[in-house]
Amino acid sequence: VPVGGIGCGTIMRGWNGQFCRWQLRPGWYTAWTVYELPGQNVTLTCRQISPIIPHDYKDSCLPVGCFVWEIDNQSNDEIEVSIMFSFQNGDGSNGDSSGGHQNETFTRYNSKSKSKVSGVLLHHHDAMQPCTFAISAKESDKVGNIPAVSVSNSVYFDTKGSGRNISRQLLFRGKLENSSDKEAVKSPISQKGETIGAAVAATAIIKPMHKAKMEFALAWDQPEVYFDAKEIKYRRRYTRFFTSNDLRAADLSEYALQNVKNWEKAIDQWQSPILNNESYPDWYKSAIFNELYYIADSGSLWVETDGNEEDETDIACHLKEVPGSGKQLQKEYGRFAYLEGHEYLMYNTYDVHFYASFALAQLWPKLELSIQYDFAAAIMHSDPEIRLIMWTGQRKPRKIYGFVPHDIGEPCDEPWKRVNAYCISDVQDWTDLNTKFVLQVYRDYCATGDIEFLKDMWECAKHVMETAISQDTDGDGIIDNKGADQTYDVWRMYGASAYCGGIFLAALHVMCKIADLLNYKEDKAKYSSILLRGREAFQQKLWNGEYYLYDSSKGSHSDSIMADQMCGHWYLQACGLVNNDEDDIFPKSRVDKALRKVFNYNVMKFRNGTWGAVNGMRPNSEIDTSSVQSEEVWTGVTYALAANLIQQGMPEEGFKVAEGMYNATFNVMGLGFQTPEAYYNVNCYRCTGYMRPLSIWAIEWAFNHVLKSGSKKLKS
Repeated sequence: VPVGGIGCGTIMRGWNGQFCRWQLRPGWYTAWTVYELPGQNVTLTCRQISPIIPHDYKDSCLPVGCFVWEIDNQSNDEIEVSIMFSFQNGDGSNGDSSGGHQNETFTRYNSKSKSKVSGVLLHHHDAMQPCTFAISAKESDKVGNIPAVSVSNSVYFDTKGSGRNISRQLLFRGKLENSSDKEAVKSPISQKGETIGAAVAATAIIKPMHKAKMEFALAWDQPEVYFDAKEIKYRRRYTRFFTSNDLRAADLSEYALQNVKNWEKAIDQWQSPILNNESYPDWYKSAIFNELYYIADSGSLWVETDGNEEDETDIACHLKEVPGSGKQLQKEYGRFAYLEGHEYLMYNTYDVHFYASFALAQLWPKLELSIQYDFAAAIMHSDPEIRLIMWTGQRKPRKIYGFVPHDIGEPCDEPWKRVNAYCISDVQDWTDLNTKFVLQVYRDYCATGDIEFLKDMWECAKHVMETAISQDTDGDGIIDNKGADQTYDVWRMYGASAYCGGIFLAALHVMCKIADLLNYKEDKAKYSSILLRGREAFQQKLWNGEYYLYDSSKGSHSDSIMADQMCGHWYLQACGLVNNDEDDIFPKSRVDKALRKVFNYNVMKFRNGTWGAVNGMRPNSEIDTSSVQSEEVWTGVTYALAANLIQQGMPEEGFKVAEGMYNATFNVMGLGFQTPEAYYNVNCYRCTGYMRPLSIWAIEWAFNHVLKSGSKKLKS
């Protein structure tokens, strides 16, 4: 589970407790470990807490993590326990031995709570992006049966050595060389080739059959960051609340240890309704929270935007095109970006965010709106830079006016300023990006009730809808595919398709609804006319009596059964725009049949329903191998399918689908906290650490926004 808040960088811990995967440069909430000391009747439990709390836009952005240790002495002897927290100055990279680093001790006393925090600051020299780490522990007096805790520290040791000197201090003295009462001590500045570390220790004497508690914190302060282009300086959001410079890491440490109890309480209040819901199976309670790791551990960046709008090197300069109230929203809540995957380094990849966004929409809706305003600004922006398209060898403009970009940029360039990092194919030919923008806008209105947001998005929605309508090449009211032109970017579609055609019809329906809400009668009439024509053509061209065909091209795999064929219906129902009758855009009887077919074939005929839903299945019960993606299981699509089934009144089937995905990820493949985009039938996977599996929060949306009355009892 990663340590740290949202958009401030994270540090992952390994199975042995080591700090191992760092994402401090642009590029969990609770976890626990139990140690049983053999032969001593002593149990130590370490709870790891990061302040990631829904609807909290202050503490959730803090670069801190706390480690609360509970020591249970079940022996008949009084024991002295010391726990040491050691840390190397740096992030484990070559820069740790570059020289110029220094450590210094600090102590903070809070007169209100009468508590003391003591630790070591580790100043890491970096010409472009310096960072200060802080390790600390909280001193406390005896309270009732809870013993007093004292804190000591060591400001310096050679991390390339054996550690003998520092371990002997604990062994023979029960504490480190410096007490918390000692004046601040600085280490020598490290030399080139040398790596230095520091340590802090907490000590308590515990009576027989009694317990003690020790609280540690890790914080880091890297207030300003640059992407590789180094054209714009970004200031992390937490600097809004912690303004001091040299001692900001110490301030963060003190704040964390003073508030960790409140954080645990807030996290418990958030998670308890799900954890205590007897209708939910245990695996779901694990998956729904564990998959949220990606919000923080995704190279995410949460930055302030209240700078100089006339300064080209300031991100505030690039807010000028944000429509309506979006500029003020971003000044208050900042800008947010997260990577598509640990291997696919593009920020806010929109066709994938379409699935993942159910997490932000429910938990941090202001961040979701901030992302939407960024895309709205990008829609009305053009960038004539000519780039090579890898798939065709053609040279095309980076961004055309009136199109939804694929992404907001990449960390090796300058996100927000230069969008559309993806260049495998020309995303301005894609047939799902524009319509997905329309659907997400209305879904976010449903999540927030913010009518001003809907008004701000209207002109952008009209622009992209016109673009989408222009991609209906035969005028039948359905968008037409021309190959690998959507999120399944190597699985080709031609003509009308269940996936893009269904999303297109759903977007037309949403445009009618928005036009009705905002009283644009002519627009409503226009979109209604196209929708009426498209609905008829969709049924005529794609419905085969059992499910919707992959596409209408009559190619060798046109009749494949696509797991995601009812994606448009899923979004409409999530937005409350389905009556569940035959007059719906997608008639209920056909939706039921199609989803049942997907469940029976893509799920149950694929590894006996234990591995999620394979993207494509042939009518003869064989996997569609016409494309590498057709034979994949996409984790995020599987969770979205589960939500779709649940919304449609098939909760047992929905949970069966999702359970297979959870089992494959956490139990079979051991990929918890690095859920991949895709699995194959042969226990292989693609792209660990991916955005789309956040779609598991669409299941929670289904219960809270669609069904509302809650689920019936489900078998675990």
